[in-house]
Amino acid sequence: MSQFLVAIHHPDDFDPSTEDDATRSDIEALNLEMRAAGVRVFAGGLQSPSSAKSVRVRPDGKLFVTDGPYIETKEHIGGFWVLEAANFEEALDWGRKAAVACRAPVEVRPFH
Repeated sequence: MSQFLVAIHHPDDFDPSTEDDATRSDIEALNLEMRAAGVRVFAGGLQSPSSAKSVRVRPDGKLFVTDGPYIETKEHIGGFWVLEAANFEEALDWGRKAAVACRAPVEVRPFH
């Protein structure tokens, strides 16, 4: 079995309190389905990008810490699952279910 990241992308102005009961219910149902199938390794939701710190190494070797995510984008990873699946197609099937449940774009990417 290989491991895959299934990441949910939210716009930077996403407010989790705006998720309705139907969305939360669909996400919980998906989590239960993943557990029952034995594919879910770990899952977690992330706080807003404003709570992030990025650490970079300067050319002189000193560390530099800044507020926010490393990359300037209009969306961010709002949560994710780490799954064990037989292949990429199986992981992508879970990603499709995640996109429907979360009502948001989802990225599926294999681990090395």
